[in-house]
Amino acid sequence: MFKQFSFWILSALLMVSPAANAQKISFSDYRSKLLKERAGKDAEFLSQEDSPLSDEDRETFRGLAYFKPAKKWIINARLERFSKSDTIRMQTTTARLPLYIVFGKAHFEYKGRQFSLTVFQNVDLMKKPGYENYLFLPFTDRTSGEESYGGGRYLDLRCDDEETVTLDFNRAYNPYCVYNKRYSCPVPPSENFLDTGVKAGEMNFSH
Repeated sequence: MFKQFSFWILSALLMVSPAANAQKISFSDYRSKLLKERAGKDAEFLSQEDSPLSDEDRETFRGLAYFKPAKKWIINARLERFSKSDTIRMQTTTARLPLYIVFGKAHFEYKGRQFSLTVFQNVDLMKKPGYENYLFLPFTDRTSGEESYGGGRYLDLRCDDEETVTLDFNRAYNPYCVYNKRYSCPVPPSENFLDTGVKAGEMNFSH
C-alpha cells in the first residue's frame, strides 16, 4: 500500500489546505497547481520503475482521465473526532487485513443535504515521520461503477486542527488495484457511500 504514497500524493498532503488558502490564492492558481500534480502523476505512470501499470497498459497509456476541477468540490467539513477510537482490520481486495483506527467522522453539507463520512488512520503509516496527522477517507458515490471506479475512490487528508478538515474531492483518486490486480487495496465501508454523484477527481480507468 505504501508504494502509493508517491510524489503526487505527498505534494497534495504537504500543501496548505485549499480552504485555508481561499483568501490567499485564486481558484485559477489552485487549478494550475492541481493540473501540475496530475501531470506529475501521469509521468510517474509512464515510468517503468514506478508505474503500477502492466507493461502492456503502459505502452498505450496516454494519461489518466479526470472530471473537470470545480470549486464546489472543495468542502470544509466539521470533524468529529471519536474520544474512544476502535481499531479494526479493514477489508481489502485480497486476504490482507491491515489495521486502521476509526478516527472519527467528517460532517458536511452539499446542495442543502447533510452528509457524513468515516475517516481512518492507518496504524502502520501513522508511525512514519510526517504522517502522524494523516487521515484516510475511502468512499463510493453515485458515479461508482459508471464514470468512476466501481470499487470506490480515496481521499488523503491532514488533521491540522480538531474541528475541521478539508475534503478536496478534486483530488479523489483510484486505488492501485484499478490498474493492476497484484495490488491489495482497502474497500470503502458501506457507511461511506455518498448518495450523490461526486463528479470530481479521477475517473474510471480503461485497460
